[in-house]
Amino acid sequence: MNWDDIRIFLAVARSGQILGAAKKLGLNHTTVSRRLTALESSLKTTLLNRRTNGSELTQAGEEFLLSAEKMEAEMLSAHAHLANADITVAGTIRIGAPDGFGVNFLSPRLARFSALYPDLTIQLVPVPRSFSLSRREVDIAISVERPETGRLIARKLTGYNLGLYAHKDYLERYGTPHTVEDLNHHRLIGYVEDLVATPTLDYAREISRDWQPAFEVSSALGQVEAVKAAAGIGILHGFIAREYSDLTEILPHKRIKRSYWLSYHETARTLRRIHIVAGYISGLVEQERHLFI
Repeated sequence: MNWDDIRIFLAVARSGQILGAAKKLGLNHTTVSRRLTALESSLKTTLLNRRTNGSELTQAGEEFLLSAEKMEAEMLSAHAHLANADITVAGTIRIGAPDGFGVNFLSPRLARFSALYPDLTIQLVPVPRSFSLSRREVDIAISVERPETGRLIARKLTGYNLGLYAHKDYLERYGTPHTVEDLNHHRLIGYVEDLVATPTLDYAREISRDWQPAFEVSSALGQVEAVKAAAGIGILHGFIAREYSDLTEILPHKRIKRSYWLSYHETARTLRRIHIVAGYISGLVEQERHLFI
């Protein structure tokens, strides 16, 4: 086996795309594809399923990834030893998270963490969608439901509440609803129904089966901004809405409960940077759990 071929395999496995890996390595797409084929030929197995929207590791690929990362770690260790230097937490780690948690809670706190590890590049992807750990779209995923498929290591971070909120100007103009039925006479804000990333986020029906939004926004933070602009009544994360004194919670007995989960692929369990970042996020949530409940 050629170490350069293994290095290319690692780049593709981590990016989930041959083209993305090629750009990162400074190689062309054809060269990367050819070197991967050569590696598979030398191992007499298929490591990657090549698809139009990316590449996914086969079972053999996942097993080889463990060996390849050990080889990489040993080479880094040897390099550090020869250079008479300690191994630092370095490299790139990508974190996928829902936008409410990712932008409002995680981003400002990761900024402090980043200063502690200057050799570690953190990529935060706070968008309302699901991420594939098996395709290496992210290294660590924060989700609103426990992953049920794949070889993943998952832990519950915390439960959290969502509630109905409106701006004081909206309530002065249209009045305060006192029952669920009263909501039928108000302007409601919700997700774009066919763009809801997971059924777990389709929580409006838990408040009212007749929930018909007049204003649909495909992100949690977009809905916060709409409510702040007095556009209507929305279902907001309590830990975000409570930051704004002009927002009032309505029908508090109709609060919705959800949970945040942190997960990463089983093959990454030996990577120090994964353990450090995952542990830091878990510690943050534990220290500030009162914000979510």
